[in-house]
Amino acid sequence: MTSARLPIFPLNSVLFPGLVLPLNVFEQRYRAMMRELSALPEEMPRRFGVVAIRDGREVAPTAPGLPEQARPEPGPASGFGPDPLTSFYSVGCMAEAATIRERPDGTYEVLASGTTRFRLLSVDATGPYLTGEVEEIPEQQGDEAGALASGVVRAFRAYQKRLAGASERSLAGQADLPGEPSVLSYLVAAAAVLDTPAKQRLLQTPDTASRLAEELRLLRAETAVIGKLPSLPAVELTRRPTSPN
Repeated sequence: MTSARLPIFPLNSVLFPGLVLPLNVFEQRYRAMMRELSALPEEMPRRFGVVAIRDGREVAPTAPGLPEQARPEPGPASGFGPDPLTSFYSVGCMAEAATIRERPDGTYEVLASGTTRFRLLSVDATGPYLTGEVEEIPEQQGDEAGALASGVVRAFRAYQKRLAGASERSLAGQADLPGEPSVLSYLVAAAAVLDTPAKQRLLQTPDTASRLAEELRLLRAETAVIGKLPSLPAVELTRRPTSPN
């Protein structure tokens, strides 16, 4: 496999291929990233790499009450320790910005979407923002992906109904789920209410069939647990909040 260098945007969440990512960019390091991406020729894709944070802070720490000389050092790796590579999960997702809009105050409103998975090989913190050497991970179907997809569709519909209630508007009640197994696997991974480590495990499964099999297990287990709880607040499964950075 060939490697490439990408700007790196760490988040406290997992991005999956095909999913939309809205960003509210206000830190200087990420403003610099979006400024350079905006300056690319129109025909060039505005790509950057999204990685989930394993150990660190999405927004650089600040200490406005401290004297200037005692405040945390700003920089591209602020909040991620001396070796940023160890602060991130090793598998991330390439994102391509459809729109990058600069506001009057210099912050940016960005709408991007996930494209393909990658393995993060190294991180460079010598520039105005983090960059990384990445190796693309091609999507493999694996064995019996089609049969597993049918089971996941049924399990996901039951999960949504149990979680949100039969009367709630939901993805399952409003539109058909995609039939293509890999697309389905990523949509379900993004929509399921799981913590970051669980979503990360789904992102880095070796193939579509393995991901669907793990989702089937998770959905059945979560549905059983929810069924024993007296009540849960309604959840909008297919909507993800704008990142605070």
